[in-house]
Amino acid sequence: MVIAKQEFEVNGQNYTVRSAIEKDAKDLTEVRLQIDGETENLDREKGEGLIDIPGFEQIIQTDTEMERNLFLVAEVDNRIVGFSRCEGIYLNRFSHKTEFGVCVLKEFWGYGVGTNLLKESITWADLNAIKKITLNVLETNIRAIQLYKKLGFEIEGILKNDKILSDGKYYNTIIMGRFND
Repeated sequence: MVIAKQEFEVNGQNYTVRSAIEKDAKDLTEVRLQIDGETENLDREKGEGLIDIPGFEQIIQTDTEMERNLFLVAEVDNRIVGFSRCEGIYLNRFSHKTEFGVCVLKEFWGYGVGTNLLKESITWADLNAIKKITLNVLETNIRAIQLYKKLGFEIEGILKNDKILSDGKYYNTIIMGRFND
């Protein structure tokens, strides 16, 4: 699905949130690889699960056509600095929900990029009869957990010892959901 472009200014930084388009595929491949190397908050280490240009082109095409999918990018001066994705589940018993994920270049943390990607996704979900958004978050990502709670998400469960990080220790993944009656 596609949404209207939105402009934001946070802490002196201007940026746009818009639906991904096919020509974004190359930049998304590079941005995702960079983000994976900047934080341990995501599931992948740098270079793992690489999505190449044709892979992103296919995802963008699918997400544009499917009514319960949404792929957004955040742009600063025509540079993609973050993106989010809602992926619907197309089984009847799960047709009311979508799974959300977000990532932002570390250089652009603190400008509300992730927050506005999520807010736009919530607005889209609410307008399109999607009743539930789910997400997973690393237990140590306190800022993200606080944001999700502020925007109506609740902790639904914990996957214990779910990830091994660079320190060799195991960490829990928190499962959160937001239900819109």
